[in-house]
Amino acid sequence: MTGGRLDPTDQRAAERFILENTKPIAPPLVPEIILRLAEESLPIWQKTEDELGELNVPPPFWAFAWAGGQAVSRYLLDNQDICRGLPVLDLGSGSGISAIAAAKSGASNVVAADIDPLALAACAVNAAANAVTLHTTDRDMLSAPPPRKAIVIVGDLFYERELADRVVRFIDGAKDEGCSVYIGDPRRSYFPEEKFTPLAEYQVPVTRELEDFEIKRTTVWRA
Repeated sequence: MTGGRLDPTDQRAAERFILENTKPIAPPLVPEIILRLAEESLPIWQKTEDELGELNVPPPFWAFAWAGGQAVSRYLLDNQDICRGLPVLDLGSGSGISAIAAAKSGASNVVAADIDPLALAACAVNAAANAVTLHTTDRDMLSAPPPRKAIVIVGDLFYERELADRVVRFIDGAKDEGCSVYIGDPRRSYFPEEKFTPLAEYQVPVTRELEDFEIKRTTVWRA
């Protein structure tokens, strides 16, 4: 990057940063989707801090295909009637993997929501690479009214207690509005397993550096 610090809200600069610091990779469980991903976690995290000129920035979740996102994406692609012809909201979209899977499955409209502007730039880059259309928003959807009669996708959002509690409240509200909610999660620390119904289980290849495992047993759930 040149010309000073990266402004993550500058779409062109953000997309350039992503292209310069990632490679096109097909996630193991979803090889029909190509994403711009980092090969190692520490260099991309350090590079993000350096370019933003900040310390202790959130991890670049958008730079990795996490186990829950891969699993729920695989499930949606294998069961395309779920999304076909319906609006979809992907919460905490990250790389956009699940939003792209929904679009490939024939969703009428897909919104990829993430509060990280770099994640939204990654969603745009990855959507273009997969020839699908996504709409993005940086609005904190967990503080917004849920959609009505939509498909809601939740991948890997139960890693912090406060966030997990907010996600559960949003899911409850979405169900009240007639939404169907699909969750990909490998039983992370604050996942309320008793609230959801398991649909499918996958052995997801992941990065040991991030997950302490090379294979992560991951379940797709319905709320």
